[in-house]
Amino acid sequence: MLQKLPTALLQLRYQKVRLMVALLGVVFSVVIVFMQYGIRDALYDSSVRLYQGLQGDCFLISPRSTALVAMGVFSERRLGQALAFEEVELVSPIYLEQGQWKNPLTRKYWRNIFIYGFDLRHDIFDYPGVRENQAKLQRPNVVLFDRESRSEFGPIVAEFERKGSVTTEIESRGSNRRIEVVGLFALGTSFGSDGNLITSHLNFLRIFSSRPKGLINVGLIRLKPGTNVDVFKAKLERYLPQDVLVFSKQELIDYEKNYWQSSTAIGFIFSLGVSLGIMVGVVVVYQILYTNVSEHLAEYATLKAMGYKHSYLLSMIFQQAFFIAVLGYIPGFFLTIIAYEFAKSMTLLPFAMTFNRALLVLFGTIAMCLVSGASAVRKLQAADPADIF
Repeated sequence: MLQKLPTALLQLRYQKVRLMVALLGVVFSVVIVFMQYGIRDALYDSSVRLYQGLQGDCFLISPRSTALVAMGVFSERRLGQALAFEEVELVSPIYLEQGQWKNPLTRKYWRNIFIYGFDLRHDIFDYPGVRENQAKLQRPNVVLFDRESRSEFGPIVAEFERKGSVTTEIESRGSNRRIEVVGLFALGTSFGSDGNLITSHLNFLRIFSSRPKGLINVGLIRLKPGTNVDVFKAKLERYLPQDVLVFSKQELIDYEKNYWQSSTAIGFIFSLGVSLGIMVGVVVVYQILYTNVSEHLAEYATLKAMGYKHSYLLSMIFQQAFFIAVLGYIPGFFLTIIAYEFAKSMTLLPFAMTFNRALLVLFGTIAMCLVSGASAVRKLQAADPADIF
Protein backbone atom coordinates (compact mmCIF):
# COMPACT_ATOMS: atom_id res chain seq x y z
CA MET A 1 0.00 0.00 0.00
CA LEU A 2 2.78 2.46 0.90
CA GLN A 3 4.39 1.90 -2.49
CA LYS A 4 1.19 2.99 -4.24
CA LEU A 5 0.82 6.29 -2.39
CA PRO A 6 3.22 8.40 -4.48
CA THR A 7 1.32 7.56 -7.69
CA ALA A 8 -1.98 8.83 -6.30
CA LEU A 9 -0.35 11.98 -4.93
CA LEU A 10 1.47 12.74 -8.16
CA GLN A 11 -1.73 12.40 -10.15
CA LEU A 12 -3.45 14.87 -7.84
CA ARG A 13 -0.57 17.34 -8.07
CA TYR A 14 -0.49 17.13 -11.86
CA GLN A 15 -3.50 19.47 -12.11
CA LYS A 16 -2.89 21.93 -9.27
CA VAL A 17 -5.86 24.17 -10.09
CA ARG A 18 -8.18 21.19 -10.12
CA LEU A 19 -6.76 20.00 -6.82
CA MET A 20 -7.33 23.42 -5.25
CA VAL A 21 -10.95 23.39 -6.43
CA ALA A 22 -11.45 19.97 -4.83
CA LEU A 23 -9.85 21.12 -1.58
CA LEU A 24 -11.96 24.29 -1.50
CA GLY A 25 -15.08 22.18 -1.93
CA VAL A 26 -14.06 19.98 1.00
CA VAL A 27 -13.10 23.00 3.14
CA PHE A 28 -16.48 24.58 2.45
CA SER A 29 -18.27 21.36 3.35
CA VAL A 30 -16.23 20.87 6.54
CA VAL A 31 -16.86 24.43 7.76
CA ILE A 32 -20.59 24.20 7.01
CA VAL A 33 -20.94 20.91 8.90
CA PHE A 34 -18.85 22.15 11.83
CA MET A 35 -20.88 25.35 12.09
CA GLN A 36 -24.18 23.51 11.98
CA TYR A 37 -23.09 21.19 14.78
CA GLY A 38 -21.64 24.13 16.70
CA ILE A 39 -24.83 26.18 16.48
CA ARG A 40 -26.97 23.19 17.42
CA ASP A 41 -24.88 22.29 20.46
CA ALA A 42 -24.64 25.95 21.51
CA LEU A 43 -28.44 26.10 21.45
CA TYR A 44 -28.84 22.92 23.49
CA ASP A 45 -26.08 23.74 25.98
CA SER A 46 -27.25 27.31 26.55
CA SER A 47 -30.87 26.25 27.02
CA VAL A 48 -30.00 24.05 30.01
CA ARG A 49 -27.51 26.33 31.78
CA LEU A 50 -30.06 27.20 34.45
CA TYR A 51 -30.88 23.57 35.20
CA GLN A 52 -27.23 22.54 35.34
CA GLY A 53 -26.60 25.05 38.11
CA LEU A 54 -29.57 24.08 40.28
CA GLN A 55 -28.51 22.22 43.42
CA GLY A 56 -31.32 19.67 43.54
CA ASP A 57 -31.99 16.01 42.78
CA CYS A 58 -35.65 16.00 41.72
CA PHE A 59 -37.78 18.72 40.19
CA LEU A 60 -41.47 19.41 39.80
CA ILE A 61 -42.89 21.35 36.86
CA SER A 62 -46.33 21.89 35.41
CA PRO A 63 -47.52 19.55 32.61
CA ARG A 64 -48.22 22.74 30.64
CA SER A 65 -44.52 23.59 30.65
CA THR A 66 -42.85 22.93 27.30
CA ALA A 67 -39.48 24.64 27.86
CA LEU A 68 -37.81 27.25 30.03
CA VAL A 69 -39.19 29.99 27.78
CA ALA A 70 -42.74 28.69 28.27
CA MET A 71 -43.07 27.50 31.86
CA GLY A 72 -46.48 26.89 33.37
CA VAL A 73 -47.33 27.29 37.04
CA PHE A 74 -48.55 24.88 39.69
CA SER A 75 -49.44 25.00 43.37
CA GLU A 76 -46.62 25.26 45.88
CA ARG A 77 -48.56 22.77 48.02
CA ARG A 78 -47.08 19.98 45.91
CA LEU A 79 -43.66 20.81 47.37
CA GLY A 80 -45.13 20.61 50.87
CA GLN A 81 -46.50 17.17 50.06
CA ALA A 82 -43.03 16.03 48.96
CA LEU A 83 -41.77 16.81 52.47
CA ALA A 84 -43.79 13.83 53.70
CA PHE A 85 -40.99 11.55 52.50
CA GLU A 86 -38.15 10.96 54.91
CA GLU A 87 -35.65 10.93 52.01
CA VAL A 88 -36.22 14.67 51.40
CA GLU A 89 -33.65 17.06 52.85
CA LEU A 90 -35.26 20.31 51.66
CA VAL A 91 -37.66 21.73 49.10
CA SER A 92 -37.48 25.17 47.52
CA PRO A 93 -39.83 26.99 45.13
CA ILE A 94 -38.45 28.79 42.06
CA TYR A 95 -40.36 31.61 40.38
CA LEU A 96 -39.74 32.57 36.77
CA GLU A 97 -41.06 35.42 34.61
CA GLN A 98 -39.90 37.80 31.91
CA GLY A 99 -39.94 41.56 32.43
CA GLN A 100 -39.06 44.60 30.35
CA TRP A 101 -35.68 46.02 31.35
CA LYS A 102 -35.19 49.77 31.07
CA ASN A 103 -31.72 50.68 29.90
CA PRO A 104 -30.49 53.10 32.60
CA LEU A 105 -28.61 55.22 30.04
CA THR A 106 -31.08 55.45 27.15
CA ARG A 107 -34.10 55.26 29.52
CA LYS A 108 -35.88 53.00 27.02
CA TYR A 109 -37.37 49.55 27.52
CA TRP A 110 -35.08 47.57 25.29
CA ARG A 111 -35.36 43.81 25.77
CA ASN A 112 -37.08 41.10 27.75
CA ILE A 113 -35.03 39.85 30.66
CA PHE A 114 -35.55 36.67 32.65
CA ILE A 115 -36.09 37.09 36.39
CA TYR A 116 -35.69 34.20 38.82
CA GLY A 117 -37.00 34.34 42.38
CA PHE A 118 -36.07 31.89 45.13
CA ASP A 119 -36.20 31.42 48.89
CA LEU A 120 -33.07 32.98 50.37
CA ARG A 121 -33.00 30.43 53.18
CA HIS A 122 -31.80 27.82 50.71
CA ASP A 123 -28.57 27.77 48.72
CA ILE A 124 -29.83 26.36 45.43
CA PHE A 125 -28.00 28.32 42.68
CA ASP A 126 -24.47 27.23 41.84
CA TYR A 127 -23.45 30.16 39.65
CA PRO A 128 -20.41 32.36 40.26
CA GLY A 129 -21.44 35.38 42.31
CA VAL A 130 -24.80 34.18 43.65
CA ARG A 131 -23.62 32.72 46.95
CA GLU A 132 -21.37 35.71 47.65
CA ASN A 133 -24.21 38.20 47.12
CA GLN A 134 -27.17 36.17 48.36
CA ALA A 135 -27.41 38.03 51.69
CA LYS A 136 -27.80 41.36 49.87
CA LEU A 137 -31.09 40.18 48.40
CA GLN A 138 -32.77 40.44 51.79
CA ARG A 139 -33.32 44.13 51.07
CA PRO A 140 -36.49 45.11 49.15
CA ASN A 141 -36.40 45.83 45.42
CA VAL A 142 -32.88 44.60 44.77
CA VAL A 143 -31.57 42.10 42.20
CA LEU A 144 -28.39 40.43 40.99
CA PHE A 145 -27.51 41.09 37.34
CA ASP A 146 -26.03 38.48 35.00
CA ARG A 147 -22.66 39.88 33.94
CA GLU A 148 -22.81 37.73 30.78
CA SER A 149 -26.03 39.34 29.53
CA ARG A 150 -26.06 41.04 26.15
CA SER A 151 -24.76 44.59 25.85
CA GLU A 152 -28.13 45.98 24.77
CA PHE A 153 -29.18 46.12 28.42
CA GLY A 154 -26.59 48.84 28.92
CA PRO A 155 -23.08 48.99 30.47
CA ILE A 156 -24.39 47.53 33.71
CA VAL A 157 -21.22 45.67 34.68
CA ALA A 158 -18.99 48.70 34.11
CA GLU A 159 -21.41 51.02 35.95
CA PHE A 160 -21.71 48.62 38.87
CA GLU A 161 -17.97 48.21 39.20
CA ARG A 162 -17.58 51.98 39.13
CA LYS A 163 -20.44 52.96 41.47
CA GLY A 164 -21.18 49.80 43.46
CA SER A 165 -24.84 49.72 42.37
CA VAL A 166 -27.08 50.51 39.40
CA THR A 167 -30.68 51.73 39.61
CA THR A 168 -33.24 51.23 36.86
CA GLU A 169 -36.83 50.01 36.31
CA ILE A 170 -38.59 46.79 35.37
CA GLU A 171 -41.95 46.82 33.60
CA SER A 172 -44.23 43.81 34.10
CA ARG A 173 -47.80 43.58 32.85
CA GLY A 174 -48.24 47.33 32.68
CA SER A 175 -46.73 48.19 36.06
CA ASN A 176 -43.26 49.62 36.72
CA ARG A 177 -41.03 49.00 39.69
CA ARG A 178 -37.78 50.69 40.52
CA ILE A 179 -35.04 48.17 41.27
CA GLU A 180 -31.39 48.31 42.28
CA VAL A 181 -28.60 46.03 41.07
CA VAL A 182 -26.59 45.14 44.19
CA GLY A 183 -24.40 42.36 42.80
CA LEU A 184 -23.27 40.44 39.73
CA PHE A 185 -23.34 36.76 38.89
CA ALA A 186 -22.54 34.68 35.80
CA LEU A 187 -25.09 32.50 34.02
CA GLY A 188 -25.08 33.39 30.32
CA THR A 189 -27.47 33.92 27.44
CA SER A 190 -29.40 31.38 25.41
CA PHE A 191 -31.58 31.37 22.29
CA GLY A 192 -34.55 32.27 24.48
CA SER A 193 -32.86 34.61 26.95
CA ASP A 194 -30.69 37.67 26.34
CA GLY A 195 -30.14 38.40 30.03
CA ASN A 196 -30.96 37.24 33.55
CA LEU A 197 -31.73 38.61 37.00
CA ILE A 198 -31.86 36.74 40.31
CA THR A 199 -33.72 38.00 43.35
CA SER A 200 -35.58 36.79 46.42
CA HIS A 201 -39.05 35.34 46.03
CA LEU A 202 -40.43 38.31 47.98
CA ASN A 203 -38.84 40.81 45.62
CA PHE A 204 -40.02 38.70 42.71
CA LEU A 205 -43.62 38.99 43.93
CA ARG A 206 -43.15 42.74 44.38
CA ILE A 207 -42.03 43.08 40.76
CA PHE A 208 -44.82 40.84 39.49
CA SER A 209 -47.52 42.11 41.84
CA SER A 210 -50.32 40.38 39.92
CA ARG A 211 -48.70 36.96 40.39
CA PRO A 212 -50.41 34.84 43.08
CA LYS A 213 -47.95 33.87 45.81
CA GLY A 214 -48.83 30.19 45.91
CA LEU A 215 -48.11 29.52 42.22
CA ILE A 216 -44.55 28.54 41.29
CA ASN A 217 -42.78 27.45 38.10
CA VAL A 218 -40.22 24.93 39.35
CA GLY A 219 -40.11 22.94 42.56
CA LEU A 220 -36.63 21.90 43.65
CA ILE A 221 -36.21 18.84 45.87
CA ARG A 222 -32.89 17.97 47.46
CA LEU A 223 -32.56 14.45 48.78
CA LYS A 224 -30.53 13.17 51.70
CA PRO A 225 -27.12 11.67 50.84
CA GLY A 226 -27.30 8.06 49.70
CA THR A 227 -30.88 8.24 48.44
CA ASN A 228 -31.61 6.46 45.16
CA VAL A 229 -33.03 9.23 42.96
CA ASP A 230 -34.85 6.91 40.56
CA VAL A 231 -36.56 4.96 43.35
CA PHE A 232 -37.63 8.16 45.11
CA LYS A 233 -38.88 9.68 41.84
CA ALA A 234 -41.09 6.65 41.20
CA LYS A 235 -42.54 6.85 44.73
CA LEU A 236 -43.22 10.57 44.40
CA GLU A 237 -44.93 10.13 41.03
CA ARG A 238 -47.33 7.61 42.55
CA TYR A 239 -47.98 9.87 45.54
CA LEU A 240 -48.59 13.23 43.86
CA PRO A 241 -51.58 14.11 41.66
CA GLN A 242 -51.11 14.29 37.90
CA ASP A 243 -51.09 18.10 37.86
CA VAL A 244 -47.28 18.04 38.17
CA LEU A 245 -44.45 16.25 36.37
CA VAL A 246 -41.56 14.76 38.34
CA PHE A 247 -38.07 14.72 36.82
CA SER A 248 -34.59 13.87 37.92
CA LYS A 249 -32.04 16.55 37.07
CA GLN A 250 -30.81 14.76 33.94
CA GLU A 251 -34.38 14.08 32.81
CA LEU A 252 -35.20 17.78 33.17
CA ILE A 253 -32.17 18.67 31.05
CA ASP A 254 -33.17 16.09 28.43
CA TYR A 255 -36.76 17.40 28.49
CA GLU A 256 -35.54 20.90 27.63
CA LYS A 257 -33.21 19.71 24.89
CA ASN A 258 -35.90 17.50 23.37
CA TYR A 259 -38.21 20.50 23.06
CA TRP A 260 -35.73 22.41 20.92
CA GLN A 261 -34.84 19.34 18.92
CA SER A 262 -38.24 17.86 18.13
CA SER A 263 -40.91 20.46 18.93
CA THR A 264 -39.41 23.30 16.91
CA ALA A 265 -38.10 23.63 13.36
CA ILE A 266 -34.55 24.08 14.63
CA GLY A 267 -33.64 20.38 14.65
CA PHE A 268 -34.80 19.98 11.04
CA ILE A 269 -32.97 23.12 9.92
CA PHE A 270 -29.69 21.93 11.41
CA SER A 271 -30.05 18.49 9.82
CA LEU A 272 -30.83 20.11 6.48
CA GLY A 273 -27.76 22.34 6.75
CA VAL A 274 -25.50 19.36 7.46
CA SER A 275 -26.99 17.43 4.53
CA LEU A 276 -26.49 20.33 2.12
CA GLY A 277 -22.88 20.75 3.24
CA ILE A 278 -22.18 17.07 2.64
CA MET A 279 -23.89 17.13 -0.75
CA VAL A 280 -21.72 20.03 -1.89
CA GLY A 281 -18.58 18.15 -0.87
CA VAL A 282 -19.69 14.92 -2.55
CA VAL A 283 -20.52 16.65 -5.84
CA VAL A 284 -17.30 18.68 -6.00
CA VAL A 285 -14.99 15.77 -5.16
CA TYR A 286 -16.87 13.47 -7.53
CA GLN A 287 -16.48 15.91 -10.41
CA ILE A 288 -12.75 16.25 -9.78
CA LEU A 289 -12.09 12.52 -9.48
CA TYR A 290 -14.34 11.67 -12.44
CA THR A 291 -12.52 14.19 -14.62
CA ASN A 292 -9.16 12.81 -13.53
CA VAL A 293 -10.20 9.28 -14.49
CA SER A 294 -11.66 10.42 -17.81
CA GLU A 295 -8.54 12.34 -18.83
CA HIS A 296 -6.21 9.47 -17.89
CA LEU A 297 -8.32 6.63 -19.22
CA ALA A 298 -5.63 5.65 -21.74
CA GLU A 299 -3.00 5.49 -19.01
CA TYR A 300 -5.24 3.27 -16.89
CA ALA A 301 -5.81 1.00 -19.87
CA THR A 302 -2.04 0.79 -20.37
CA LEU A 303 -1.57 -0.25 -16.76
CA LYS A 304 -4.18 -2.97 -17.25
CA ALA A 305 -2.35 -4.17 -20.36
CA MET A 306 0.88 -4.32 -18.34
CA GLY A 307 -0.79 -6.67 -15.89
CA TYR A 308 -1.98 -4.39 -13.10
CA LYS A 309 -5.21 -5.64 -11.60
CA HIS A 310 -8.39 -3.60 -11.59
CA SER A 311 -8.28 -3.53 -7.78
CA TYR A 312 -4.96 -1.64 -7.94
CA LEU A 313 -6.51 1.06 -10.10
CA LEU A 314 -9.46 1.30 -7.75
CA SER A 315 -7.11 1.71 -4.79
CA MET A 316 -5.46 4.68 -6.53
CA ILE A 317 -8.80 6.48 -6.84
CA PHE A 318 -9.71 5.80 -3.22
CA GLN A 319 -6.28 7.02 -2.11
CA GLN A 320 -6.85 10.26 -4.00
CA ALA A 321 -10.22 10.63 -2.30
CA PHE A 322 -8.58 10.04 1.10
CA PHE A 323 -5.87 12.62 0.47
CA ILE A 324 -8.43 15.20 -0.66
CA ALA A 325 -10.45 14.57 2.50
CA VAL A 326 -7.50 14.97 4.87
CA LEU A 327 -5.95 17.94 3.06
CA GLY A 328 -9.33 19.70 2.95
CA TYR A 329 -10.23 18.89 6.56
CA ILE A 330 -7.15 20.50 8.10
CA PRO A 331 -7.75 24.10 6.92
CA GLY A 332 -11.49 23.64 7.43
CA PHE A 333 -10.85 22.69 11.06
CA PHE A 334 -8.76 25.77 11.79
CA LEU A 335 -11.15 28.08 9.94
CA THR A 336 -13.94 26.70 12.12
CA ILE A 337 -11.98 27.46 15.30
CA ILE A 338 -11.77 31.10 14.18
CA ALA A 339 -15.47 31.12 13.23
CA TYR A 340 -16.42 29.67 16.64
CA GLU A 341 -14.52 32.39 18.49
CA PHE A 342 -16.14 35.08 16.36
CA ALA A 343 -19.63 33.63 16.84
CA LYS A 344 -19.02 33.29 20.59
CA SER A 345 -17.99 36.94 20.92
CA MET A 346 -20.97 38.16 18.89
CA THR A 347 -23.72 35.98 20.39
CA LEU A 348 -22.33 35.12 23.86
CA LEU A 349 -23.42 31.53 23.22
CA PRO A 350 -21.16 28.60 24.25
CA PHE A 351 -19.47 27.81 20.92
CA ALA A 352 -16.60 25.37 21.49
CA MET A 353 -14.78 22.71 19.53
CA THR A 354 -14.97 19.30 21.14
CA PHE A 355 -12.78 16.27 20.53
CA ASN A 356 -15.76 14.04 19.70
CA ARG A 357 -17.12 16.53 17.19
CA ALA A 358 -13.71 16.92 15.54
CA LEU A 359 -13.42 13.14 15.12
CA LEU A 360 -17.00 12.83 13.89
CA VAL A 361 -16.52 15.44 11.17
CA LEU A 362 -13.11 13.99 10.20
CA PHE A 363 -14.53 10.50 9.69
CA GLY A 364 -17.57 12.00 7.96
CA THR A 365 -15.32 13.95 5.59
CA ILE A 366 -13.31 10.84 4.73
CA ALA A 367 -16.51 8.86 4.17
CA MET A 368 -17.91 11.67 2.00
CA CYS A 369 -14.84 11.66 -0.23
CA LEU A 370 -14.74 7.86 -0.42
CA VAL A 371 -18.36 7.87 -1.57
CA SER A 372 -17.38 10.33 -4.30
CA GLY A 373 -14.47 8.08 -5.23
CA ALA A 374 -16.73 5.02 -5.36
CA SER A 375 -18.99 6.87 -7.81
CA ALA A 376 -16.07 7.99 -9.95
CA VAL A 377 -14.39 4.55 -10.28
CA ARG A 378 -17.26 3.30 -12.42
CA LYS A 379 -15.57 5.11 -15.28
CA LEU A 380 -12.63 2.71 -14.93
CA GLN A 381 -14.78 -0.05 -16.37
CA ALA A 382 -14.32 1.70 -19.70
CA ALA A 383 -10.54 1.44 -19.45
CA ASP A 384 -10.15 -1.45 -21.98
CA PRO A 385 -6.57 -2.35 -22.96
CA ALA A 386 -7.79 -3.12 -26.48
CA ASP A 387 -8.60 0.57 -26.95
CA ILE A 388 -4.93 1.56 -26.98
CA PHE A 389 -3.91 -0.81 -29.79
